[in-house]
Amino acid sequence: MLKQRLITAVILLAVLLATLLAPSAWPLIALLTVMSACALWEWLRLTTSVNGNLPIVWAVLVGAGLTLLAYQWLQVDPSGWSLDIKNVLMRWLLPLVSLVWLFFATALVVQGQSQQRKAPYLLSAFGILAVIALWVSLVLIYLHHGAWFLVSLMALIWFADTAAYFTGKAFGKHKLAPRVSPGKTWEGAAGGVLAAVIWVAVSSLWSGSFGDVLMQQWSWWLVMLISALLATLSIVGDLFESLLKRRAQVKDSSNLLPGHGGVYDRIDALFPVAPIALLLTGATF
Repeated sequence: MLKQRLITAVILLAVLLATLLAPSAWPLIALLTVMSACALWEWLRLTTSVNGNLPIVWAVLVGAGLTLLAYQWLQVDPSGWSLDIKNVLMRWLLPLVSLVWLFFATALVVQGQSQQRKAPYLLSAFGILAVIALWVSLVLIYLHHGAWFLVSLMALIWFADTAAYFTGKAFGKHKLAPRVSPGKTWEGAAGGVLAAVIWVAVSSLWSGSFGDVLMQQWSWWLVMLISALLATLSIVGDLFESLLKRRAQVKDSSNLLPGHGGVYDRIDALFPVAPIALLLTGATF
């Protein structure tokens, strides 16, 4: 199992690195689109008990729509309708989805009702909007801020997750959300948030990083608060998926990634972080 997990991780990292270093934006956008479509398929399988092909139909439709949108945005002279959609997404969808993550999703995690599926249609609709918001955020971050900015933002989540795991193993005593994810502790969460704050502070010394752009737009103490907030929301994203899986009574969102479960399992923490990070660093696109 560990060998399979390592092999899959190496392959995923190699694919991500290759797309980031590609001379064209299309390889990364294609990867993000496939990733988003797969995550949506998995999300809808968790939130609805309806049998059939509805989740995959939605995934294909959304993936096709996002591909068309990306094609237009990459044109020298994009169509007016595509720019209008970008404006609507930035002004309305991203703020709306961010608010849902901040309050509604967080409230569900705190409530911790994991015995049965509730509000399946509402959670499914939110899943569609959340996936679109994630894709839009990552694509626009890459197009307007570059690969290093995107990697440094993702590293915030990686540091938070890794530090939370080891801090929780070493010092964890108080359960964070026992009805949702019994292994997580308050001590681990604190260690993860601290690691993320330190990462943003250190990486702000390197031009073009997420921390550097934040420092250019906000005072240093606000940057630290923003970093802590994003790290906290990455934990919420993780716990929210755990809640959906417990309600659906499954261990993983799918088996698409050998040893790792599903695509949603790998990117759950990105869902609440990416839209807010984009709004805080580039809401005027």
